[in-house]
Amino acid sequence: MAAVTSQAGQAASRGRIDKRQAILDAAFAVFARRGYAQACVQEIAEAAGVAKPTIYNHLNDKETLFRHTLAAAGDAVLAENLAVVDRLRNPGPDLRATLEDLAYRLIRVCCSERSRSLRWLTYGQVAQFPDLIDIVVSRTSDQLADALADRLARLSLSGRLRACDPATAAEQFLALITGPMEGRSRLGTRKVSTTEMRAVATTGVDTFLRAYEAKETP
Repeated sequence: MAAVTSQAGQAASRGRIDKRQAILDAAFAVFARRGYAQACVQEIAEAAGVAKPTIYNHLNDKETLFRHTLAAAGDAVLAENLAVVDRLRNPGPDLRATLEDLAYRLIRVCCSERSRSLRWLTYGQVAQFPDLIDIVVSRTSDQLADALADRLARLSLSGRLRACDPATAAEQFLALITGPMEGRSRLGTRKVSTTEMRAVATTGVDTFLRAYEAKETP
């Protein structure tokens, strides 16, 4: 009987988690489409397939829902980026090619609809919700930079990059590949072609390696 009760409790907990995720996914889609002010909790409930009171049971009010929605979206973007950076665990013999592939994949995440919508919502509502910057940046840029710095530090220790401050190197690497995309995409309003993405990745990595590539000993 105890085992049956435990399984029932686990199923109920799993169901609550799944329902919360469905709410957050639906809320992000609605907020991205309508903006915070125009988004309606009833529309979010319908998109999530739940009753409107269920949203309030899980997330109290619209402001709390918005903050948790952006946090969840930030976590999802971070997971994509970390999966890309993890490729540096085994960089292979051609470091330049590996970094170019890494840069291209990070650019693709940066240009994805979810990343673009997350930036728009954060910038658009930061005056009303100043804490959004910390909520989103701590879950995206900060953790991505930390993960990349760790990988670059290992490359430096192994002699494949020159001795450097890995945090600074990571910051500069990300600036070289993401900075140009804001202009090329017209702040996310223009679709950037694969050719352009690869060109930015290639030139960004070239500039990075000119500064950080280990010099061969004569």
